[in-house]
Amino acid sequence: MKQWLQPLRLSIALLVLVCISVSVHAADAVNGANGALLTARFAALEQQLKSSPFGRPLILESTETANGLKGDVYAVVEHPIGKVTQSLSQPGQWCEAMLLHISNRACTVSRRDRVDVITLSVVRKHDQNVSSAFVLPFAWRQVQSTPRYLGVQMDSPTGPLGTSDYRVSIEAVAADDRRSFLHFSYSYDEGVFARAAMQAYLATFGRSKVGFTVLGKGTDGKPQLIHGTRGLVERNAMRYFLTVEAYLSSESAMARRQAWFAASEQYPLQLHEVDSATYLGLKADDARR
Repeated sequence: MKQWLQPLRLSIALLVLVCISVSVHAADAVNGANGALLTARFAALEQQLKSSPFGRPLILESTETANGLKGDVYAVVEHPIGKVTQSLSQPGQWCEAMLLHISNRACTVSRRDRVDVITLSVVRKHDQNVSSAFVLPFAWRQVQSTPRYLGVQMDSPTGPLGTSDYRVSIEAVAADDRRSFLHFSYSYDEGVFARAAMQAYLATFGRSKVGFTVLGKGTDGKPQLIHGTRGLVERNAMRYFLTVEAYLSSESAMARRQAWFAASEQYPLQLHEVDSATYLGLKADDARR
């Protein structure tokens, strides 16, 4: 009996090793494909990046999805992929970065059911009390991290005022030895109530606000910029991208805040909200909290 058990055990062990090997190679292939796809995207956009109207290698796109809105930022940043991976591979680092956004007033990291959760407290206007903020809990996960590629994703199934399925993601690949190509994506879905509330806002307080996409030229020869919900998602996608870039810029919290505010002020028509002293004061309060 024992004589045939030993070969059987050996066969089972070999089968397990083969299965593990196949799984590892399959995962490597998928992750390698992610990096290859982003590298191909960089090659396809390289000329457009060089002639970007933003005065830097950056492209901003907005789309209306089947159920909501989506904003994408593609950009080359002056940081090697190793620095990007080291700086954005932990949920706590993302909390620090997200808090640079003027509307994000608090952030905590917790662990629930083996999942890292980033909880953001977001106000509609900068001068609102933090107690009136709505809470967005994001499930955070690192899709992949290799010497040449980073992928991170945050998802929240619910949001305020009938919004849902918030998705924030970033992926990065080496552009060369000293620069990285980043793709930042921000999207959410809207219900009927959310659409009605947004239209009411855009018809009143948000009537003068614009995005970045140029639709054409007016009779006065000036560029006509996109309004409405796509303008809104473009502004927020840009603000969030700038939090990531500012976070990469320094190890100092104060320097990062100054970098985010300075970058936002490069686009005052779309992003200006407050003066520097007000913004830095709000962020100092957030840090003490």
